Amino acid sequence: MEENKKKKSIGFNIIKNDPTDGHGGFGVGALSLDNVSPVFIDIEEGEAFVDIGAMHARSVVEKGIKFLPNKEDVPNGKPYWLVWVTIDRKLDGPYYAGVTACELTVNREIRRGYKSLPEHVNRMDKSLKRHIIVDHMDDRSKEILASFLKKHDHKMWDLSEQKLKDDLNA
Repeated sequence: MEENKKKKSIGFNIIKNDPTDGHGGFGVGALSLDNVSPVFIDIEEGEAFVDIGAMHARSVVEKGIKFLPNKEDVPNGKPYWLVWVTIDRKLDGPYYAGVTACELTVNREIRRGYKSLPEHVNRMDKSLKRHIIVDHMDDRSKEILASFLKKHDHKMWDLSEQKLKDDLNA
């Protein structure tokens, strides 16, 4: 009975070291994977969760699934969004700097899924480069994501660009 109540932690990767702390040298201004987190949105369940395994396509959602590049080849796929969330820092504090969403579907029964690997890689890169690409998401998913980001850290939400809030209809 106890194992059904698994605790869902919302652990974002927080910036480990500030590249602008004055030491200069290698890596200053370089993008770091330390501050991007993969957030899954389970549309049917109405929930969002961080799964760091997605950094290497080894998330709970992706494990044991062979991904195909054509959506039609995965009938009855359960829909998800994988949202790359990049956290950066302003003078006032950390904020959601890059937020980009990509679609995937999974059919556990046939162990097949759909995702466009180039799109996933491209969107992670865009998130790292501080882009906001969420306006193509369905309204329910936008709501789930906005609520998740606010709940994780309301101050970071408040410090985020207006575009993020507008595109998520928040």
